Amino acid sequence: MGGLLALSRGIDRANDIIGRSVAWLILIAVIISAGNAVVRKVFNTSSNAWLELQWYLYGGAFLLAAAYTLKQNEHIRIDILYGVWSRRVQHWIDLFGHVFFLMPFVILMLYFFVPWVSYSFRSGEMSTNAGGLIIWPSKALLLAGFLLLFLQGLSEIIKKVAVMRGVIEDPNPFVSSHAAAELEGEASAASIMAEGVDPAKEPRK
Repeated sequence: MGGLLALSRGIDRANDIIGRSVAWLILIAVIISAGNAVVRKVFNTSSNAWLELQWYLYGGAFLLAAAYTLKQNEHIRIDILYGVWSRRVQHWIDLFGHVFFLMPFVILMLYFFVPWVSYSFRSGEMSTNAGGLIIWPSKALLLAGFLLLFLQGLSEIIKKVAVMRGVIEDPNPFVSSHAAAELEGEASAASIMAEGVDPAKEPRK
């Protein structure tokens, strides 16, 4: 188990670096978008290349950060029954979801993306828009995003098994929305009390 956990830590570290780094792509895309808008309004000229570059940057940010989001357990989930079960049952639900839903889907996407991206690269596929960019880098982002997601899914499975066996602590302990609100309220009250202000005696406006 030690070797697998070392692999998991390496994957987590890599996706942590990548996920935090690609956040800057959003800023670059915003700057390009604003600059393109100013040039278009002031000089009455523009290029499809700048517009497509914005799409590439936004797509790169979301695709390359998907694995980091999974690592942080921040993907949106609809909790109908999950919160009422014990933490051990929740671990089994998570493990089942990773093994039978996440990983098969990601593997299927990789199976189709590899030849798709390879053909685009070899053919030098270009945008159909006038003055557009080459297409294969955007398709390669899809492949890279799902490859990182595959690795992170593998890491999550390793960690989940280790947590269930008591080898490591739960890196993402589940907190229901109600409990999270209570914790936030307690933290706010503690912060106010630390400043020497009694919420009950605070003057009303």
